[in-house]
This record gives sequence, C-alpha cells and structure tokens, in this order.
Amino acid sequence: MSHQMPPLPWLRAFESSARHLSFTNAASELNLTQAAISKQVKLLEYYLKEPLFERLARSLALTKVGAAYLPKVQDAFERLSEGTLELFGGRNSEKLSVRAPISYAVNWLAARLPKFLAAHPKINVRIISSVWAEDFEAERYDLDIRYGFGRWPGFKTDRLTWEVLEPLCLPDIAARLRTPNDLAKERLLHVLGYQEGWAGWLKAAGASDVNAGSGLHLDTSLMAFEVAANGGGVALGRRSMSGSELTSGRLVRPFDLALPIDECFYLVAPEKGPAHPDAELFRAWLLAEAAENPA
Repeated sequence: MSHQMPPLPWLRAFESSARHLSFTNAASELNLTQAAISKQVKLLEYYLKEPLFERLARSLALTKVGAAYLPKVQDAFERLSEGTLELFGGRNSEKLSVRAPISYAVNWLAARLPKFLAAHPKINVRIISSVWAEDFEAERYDLDIRYGFGRWPGFKTDRLTWEVLEPLCLPDIAARLRTPNDLAKERLLHVLGYQEGWAGWLKAAGASDVNAGSGLHLDTSLMAFEVAANGGGVALGRRSMSGSELTSGRLVRPFDLALPIDECFYLVAPEKGPAHPDAELFRAWLLAEAAENPA
C-alpha cells in the first residue's frame, strides 16, 4: 500500500504552530528553536505544494488550506495516541502480558482462559501469540510459554505438559493404513521448530520403509492439523494440542503407538527483576489447570 505521508516532525511542527498561531510558542512546546520550527513548516508546505500559513508582522494566520488540514492532522495524532495507549499504555502496572506459541494458545489455553477471567474479573490479561520464540523482552512480557527441554539460563521454569507423539489423520486415510509402513504412501506433515518428530516415531514403530524427511513442512501445529483435516496428509500430533481435534472427530489415531517425548511446554519467567503483581496468581492457576489436564 502506498501512503502519501509527510514526515511526522513536519506535521508536529505544523500542528503546534497552528494551535498557538506562533512559531515561537510551538518551538517552546516542542523543545526546538524557532528557526527549526519555521524550517519544518516550510518543508511541509513545499512537500504539499500549498501555503499553510500567512506570515503576518507579529503573528500567524492559517490559510484556507491550512485550516482545512489542521483537524485532519489533529485527528490522526489523536487516533495514534489512543491506539498506542490502548495497546501499550500502563502495561506493567495494569495488564498481565503473557506470550504463548499460537498453536498452544489456540488449542489449549483458549478453552481454559475464560475460567481464569471469570474467577478474576478485575485482572486484565494480554495474550500475545507467537510462531517462533524470540528473546524474552521484560519490557513487553511478564510471562512466557515456551516449548523445549526446560533449560533457559536466567529463567525459572514450570513444566506444563507431558507430551506424546501420535499420527493423526482423516478416518478415510486411517482406514487404509494397516501398518506403520503404509505411511510410505501418504504425505507426512512436519512442524518446523520441533527437535522430536517423525523420525523418532517411525523408528519406535519399526517403519523402516518410510522416508522420515518426506512430505510437507509447516510452521505451526495449527496449520498441520488443518491440512490433515482437509485430507492433505498425516500430521504428527502432540497430545497437549490435539485433544480438541480427536474429541471433535475431525482427526483420528490410525495406530495405537503414542511415543513419549522429552520436549514439552513450560511456563517461563525471569529469575531477576520485578514481577507483575498478578503474575503469581496466573502461574498458580495455569499449573493447576495443567495438573488437571495432563497430556
């Protein structure tokens, strides 16, 4: 999308000058020199190819174009300010910010979160979904949910899931899978970012005829389940995220083998630094939910 947007400093100089009808007062408000304000306004006028002010002997007056432009600029600044405040204002003092992988957030957390909100209606929670776990930023997040082996220096961790791997597919596909070696005729669906996957399950199943690296590679379990549910192949589900797919009957297990693995989801928080006042309450609730619903 192409935007015809003048530089923001020019717009700030114009808006302040228009409110005060004075470059001097605008300079004082924006902590700049009068010459800098005058130059920025001239650059804006040159950019727009229209004069915005009439320069009088001891004051300024808006031209018709300037008077028409001012409310639009002020409205844009107001909406930008409100949007910034809505998303970021007072995060540490008000909203508890939790980052979670999108597949876990959708397939596990979303179904349980209303219970926490009902029990604690005055607590504001902000959930940020991620695909690839980036470095933890204390300025943006209070708690983090990560998938791995639980070893992150500088962080304390609480285990949330105990995972098993198991193939999942449509009932029609399951009906033609007599043995694990029959998977050689199907498209395997892989999820990037996991260390344990098809190679481990196929080895445990004794499926030596199947190329563990073949098939389609996707970046989330959520996408893998959708592709499998539309007949695009056989996904390798992790029990913490596949429950709703199995309960609904969209996907079924073609084999009985569920392979326990070491990778799982953890709740992660910095060992040092101030904690959000509601972080411990959310942690206790999440661990209780995890204990009641072990994968």
